[in-house]
Amino acid sequence: MGDVEHVGLAELVAAARRLAERGGRAILGIAGAPGAGKSVLSDALVEALGGDAVLLGMDAFHLADSELERLGRADRKGAPDTFDVDGYCSTLQRVLAADRPVYAPVFDRSLEAAIAGSVRIDPEVPLVITEGNYLLLDAAYEQGDWAAVRPLLTETWFVQPDEAQRLAWLVARHERYGRSPEEAREWSYGTDQRNAAVVAASAALADRVLSVRYDG
Repeated sequence: MGDVEHVGLAELVAAARRLAERGGRAILGIAGAPGAGKSVLSDALVEALGGDAVLLGMDAFHLADSELERLGRADRKGAPDTFDVDGYCSTLQRVLAADRPVYAPVFDRSLEAAIAGSVRIDPEVPLVITEGNYLLLDAAYEQGDWAAVRPLLTETWFVQPDEAQRLAWLVARHERYGRSPEEAREWSYGTDQRNAAVVAASAALADRVLSVRYDG
Protein backbone atom coordinates (compact mmCIF):
# COMPACT_ATOMS: atom_id res chain seq x y z
CA MET A 1 0.00 0.00 0.00
CA GLY A 2 1.26 3.45 -0.90
CA ASP A 3 0.30 6.91 0.32
CA VAL A 4 -3.24 8.22 0.09
CA GLU A 5 -4.10 9.12 -3.51
CA HIS A 6 -6.22 12.24 -3.99
CA VAL A 7 -8.14 11.36 -7.13
CA GLY A 8 -11.19 12.51 -9.03
CA LEU A 9 -14.17 10.33 -9.84
CA ALA A 10 -13.40 10.37 -13.57
CA GLU A 11 -10.03 8.71 -12.98
CA LEU A 12 -11.63 5.99 -10.87
CA VAL A 13 -14.33 5.38 -13.48
CA ALA A 14 -11.57 4.88 -16.04
CA ALA A 15 -9.77 2.45 -13.72
CA ALA A 16 -12.97 0.48 -13.13
CA ARG A 17 -13.63 0.39 -16.87
CA ARG A 18 -10.17 -1.09 -17.46
CA LEU A 19 -11.05 -3.87 -15.02
CA ALA A 20 -14.30 -4.48 -16.89
CA GLU A 21 -12.45 -4.70 -20.19
CA ARG A 22 -9.67 -7.05 -19.09
CA GLY A 23 -11.60 -10.18 -20.12
CA GLY A 24 -13.54 -12.59 -17.93
CA ARG A 25 -15.15 -11.67 -14.64
CA ALA A 26 -13.46 -9.20 -12.30
CA ILE A 27 -14.48 -8.29 -8.75
CA LEU A 28 -13.51 -4.85 -7.45
CA GLY A 29 -13.56 -4.60 -3.66
CA ILE A 30 -14.09 -1.18 -2.08
CA ALA A 31 -13.33 -1.10 1.65
CA GLY A 32 -13.24 1.57 4.32
CA ALA A 33 -14.55 2.56 7.73
CA PRO A 34 -18.24 3.24 8.44
CA GLY A 35 -19.21 6.50 6.76
CA ALA A 36 -16.15 6.62 4.50
CA GLY A 37 -18.23 6.93 1.33
CA LYS A 38 -17.93 3.38 0.01
CA SER A 39 -21.55 3.26 -1.14
CA VAL A 40 -21.37 6.69 -2.76
CA LEU A 41 -18.32 5.69 -4.78
CA SER A 42 -19.70 2.25 -5.67
CA ASP A 43 -23.03 3.68 -6.84
CA ALA A 44 -21.24 6.29 -8.94
CA LEU A 45 -19.07 3.64 -10.62
CA VAL A 46 -22.01 1.36 -11.37
CA GLU A 47 -23.98 4.26 -12.83
CA ALA A 48 -21.03 5.35 -14.99
CA LEU A 49 -20.33 1.84 -16.32
CA GLY A 50 -23.96 1.03 -17.04
CA GLY A 51 -24.54 -2.60 -17.97
CA ASP A 52 -20.86 -3.46 -17.52
CA ALA A 53 -21.01 -3.38 -13.71
CA VAL A 54 -23.28 -4.48 -10.89
CA LEU A 55 -23.12 -3.88 -7.13
CA LEU A 56 -22.96 -6.60 -4.47
CA GLY A 57 -22.90 -5.10 -0.96
CA MET A 58 -21.29 -6.81 2.03
CA ASP A 59 -23.96 -5.25 4.27
CA ALA A 60 -26.53 -7.54 2.62
CA PHE A 61 -24.99 -10.36 4.66
CA HIS A 62 -25.87 -8.85 8.04
CA LEU A 63 -27.33 -11.41 10.41
CA ALA A 64 -31.01 -10.77 11.09
CA ASP A 65 -31.88 -8.72 14.17
CA SER A 66 -33.60 -11.75 15.71
CA GLU A 67 -30.37 -13.77 15.40
CA LEU A 68 -28.29 -10.92 16.80
CA GLU A 69 -30.64 -10.78 19.79
CA ARG A 70 -30.26 -14.54 20.28
CA LEU A 71 -26.48 -14.22 20.15
CA GLY A 72 -26.40 -11.18 22.43
CA ARG A 73 -24.83 -8.99 19.74
CA ALA A 74 -27.66 -6.60 18.87
CA ASP A 75 -26.02 -3.68 20.68
CA ARG A 76 -23.03 -3.81 18.32
CA LYS A 77 -24.70 -4.56 14.99
CA GLY A 78 -22.15 -3.89 12.26
CA ALA A 79 -19.20 -5.52 14.06
CA PRO A 80 -17.36 -8.26 12.13
CA ASP A 81 -19.07 -11.09 14.01
CA THR A 82 -22.57 -9.80 13.13
CA PHE A 83 -22.28 -10.90 9.49
CA ASP A 84 -22.65 -14.19 7.64
CA VAL A 85 -19.12 -14.12 6.25
CA ASP A 86 -19.34 -17.70 4.97
CA GLY A 87 -22.46 -16.82 2.99
CA TYR A 88 -20.75 -13.73 1.60
CA CYS A 89 -17.69 -15.71 0.49
CA SER A 90 -19.87 -18.40 -1.05
CA THR A 91 -21.72 -15.77 -3.07
CA LEU A 92 -18.44 -14.18 -4.21
CA GLN A 93 -17.19 -17.60 -5.33
CA ARG A 94 -20.36 -18.16 -7.36
CA VAL A 95 -20.03 -14.67 -8.84
CA LEU A 96 -16.39 -15.30 -9.74
CA ALA A 97 -17.32 -18.48 -11.63
CA ALA A 98 -19.61 -16.43 -13.91
CA ASP A 99 -21.22 -19.57 -15.30
CA ARG A 100 -24.84 -18.80 -14.42
CA PRO A 101 -26.99 -15.98 -13.01
CA VAL A 102 -26.48 -15.34 -9.31
CA TYR A 103 -29.18 -13.81 -7.13
CA ALA A 104 -27.86 -11.85 -4.17
CA PRO A 105 -29.48 -9.98 -1.27
CA VAL A 106 -29.48 -6.23 -0.72
CA PHE A 107 -29.42 -4.34 2.59
CA ASP A 108 -32.33 -1.93 3.04
CA ARG A 109 -31.26 0.78 5.50
CA SER A 110 -34.83 1.95 6.00
CA LEU A 111 -35.65 -1.53 7.33
CA GLU A 112 -32.18 -2.26 8.79
CA ALA A 113 -32.52 -5.70 7.19
CA ALA A 114 -31.38 -7.68 4.15
CA ILE A 115 -33.84 -8.64 1.40
CA ALA A 116 -32.98 -11.89 -0.37
CA GLY A 117 -32.89 -12.31 -4.14
CA SER A 118 -32.83 -8.57 -4.86
CA VAL A 119 -29.81 -8.34 -7.18
CA ARG A 120 -29.39 -10.46 -10.32
CA ILE A 121 -25.80 -10.82 -11.52
CA ASP A 122 -25.75 -12.19 -15.06
CA PRO A 123 -22.73 -14.11 -16.41
CA GLU A 124 -22.08 -11.56 -19.15
CA VAL A 125 -21.58 -8.64 -16.73
CA PRO A 126 -17.78 -8.26 -16.65
CA LEU A 127 -17.37 -6.29 -13.40
CA VAL A 128 -18.90 -6.90 -9.99
CA ILE A 129 -18.26 -4.18 -7.41
CA THR A 130 -18.50 -5.24 -3.79
CA GLU A 131 -18.18 -2.78 -0.93
CA GLY A 132 -17.99 -3.13 2.82
CA ASN A 133 -16.01 -2.51 5.95
CA TYR A 134 -14.21 -5.82 6.35
CA LEU A 135 -13.08 -6.94 2.90
CA LEU A 136 -9.41 -6.71 3.84
CA LEU A 137 -9.30 -8.36 7.25
CA ASP A 138 -6.54 -10.97 7.34
CA ALA A 139 -5.86 -14.10 9.36
CA ALA A 140 -4.74 -11.99 12.33
CA TYR A 141 -8.40 -11.17 12.91
CA GLU A 142 -9.85 -14.28 14.50
CA GLN A 143 -13.62 -13.61 14.52
CA GLY A 144 -14.92 -15.34 11.41
CA ASP A 145 -13.14 -16.32 8.24
CA TRP A 146 -12.84 -12.79 6.83
CA ALA A 147 -9.39 -13.66 5.47
CA ALA A 148 -11.14 -15.75 2.82
CA VAL A 149 -12.58 -12.61 1.18
CA ARG A 150 -9.43 -10.85 -0.10
CA PRO A 151 -8.22 -13.72 -2.36
CA LEU A 152 -11.56 -13.59 -4.21
CA LEU A 153 -11.13 -9.93 -5.19
CA THR A 154 -9.36 -8.90 -8.38
CA GLU A 155 -8.44 -5.46 -7.07
CA THR A 156 -9.09 -3.60 -3.82
CA TRP A 157 -9.48 0.09 -3.04
CA PHE A 158 -9.58 1.56 0.47
CA VAL A 159 -11.56 4.79 0.83
CA GLN A 160 -10.04 7.13 3.42
CA PRO A 161 -11.65 10.57 3.66
CA ASP A 162 -10.91 13.30 6.16
CA GLU A 163 -11.73 11.82 9.59
CA ALA A 164 -13.81 14.74 10.85
CA GLN A 165 -15.79 14.72 7.62
CA ARG A 166 -16.37 10.97 7.88
CA LEU A 167 -17.71 11.21 11.43
CA ALA A 168 -19.96 14.16 10.60
CA TRP A 169 -21.40 12.31 7.62
CA LEU A 170 -21.89 9.16 9.70
CA VAL A 171 -23.80 11.01 12.43
CA ALA A 172 -25.99 12.64 9.77
CA ARG A 173 -26.71 9.26 8.18
CA HIS A 174 -27.84 7.75 11.47
CA GLU A 175 -30.12 10.73 12.03
CA ARG A 176 -31.52 10.37 8.52
CA TYR A 177 -32.52 6.79 9.26
CA GLY A 178 -34.35 7.56 12.46
CA ARG A 179 -31.91 7.97 15.36
CA SER A 180 -32.09 11.07 17.52
CA PRO A 181 -29.06 13.41 17.38
CA GLU A 182 -27.87 12.03 20.73
CA GLU A 183 -28.34 8.40 19.67
CA ALA A 184 -26.65 9.06 16.31
CA ARG A 185 -23.60 10.60 17.94
CA GLU A 186 -23.37 7.88 20.60
CA TRP A 187 -23.50 5.08 18.00
CA SER A 188 -21.09 6.82 15.62
CA TYR A 189 -18.48 7.54 18.30
CA GLY A 190 -19.07 4.22 20.08
CA THR A 191 -19.88 1.04 18.15
CA ASP A 192 -19.01 2.49 14.74
CA GLN A 193 -15.72 3.96 15.92
CA ARG A 194 -14.62 0.66 17.46
CA ASN A 195 -15.36 -1.00 14.11
CA ALA A 196 -13.50 1.79 12.30
CA ALA A 197 -10.37 0.98 14.28
CA VAL A 198 -10.54 -2.64 13.12
CA VAL A 199 -11.03 -1.51 9.52
CA ALA A 200 -8.16 0.99 9.63
CA ALA A 201 -5.74 -1.77 10.59
CA SER A 202 -6.59 -3.59 7.36
CA ALA A 203 -5.84 -0.71 4.97
CA ALA A 204 -2.29 -1.96 4.34
CA LEU A 205 -3.68 -4.84 2.29
CA ALA A 206 -5.42 -2.56 -0.24
CA ASP A 207 -4.05 -2.04 -3.74
CA ARG A 208 -4.94 1.66 -3.55
CA VAL A 209 -5.86 4.02 -0.70
CA LEU A 210 -8.06 6.85 -1.94
CA SER A 211 -9.38 10.26 -1.01
CA VAL A 212 -12.05 10.84 -3.65
CA ARG A 213 -13.04 14.13 -5.30
CA TYR A 214 -16.46 14.12 -6.93
CA ASP A 215 -15.95 17.36 -8.84
CA GLY A 216 -13.46 15.95 -11.32
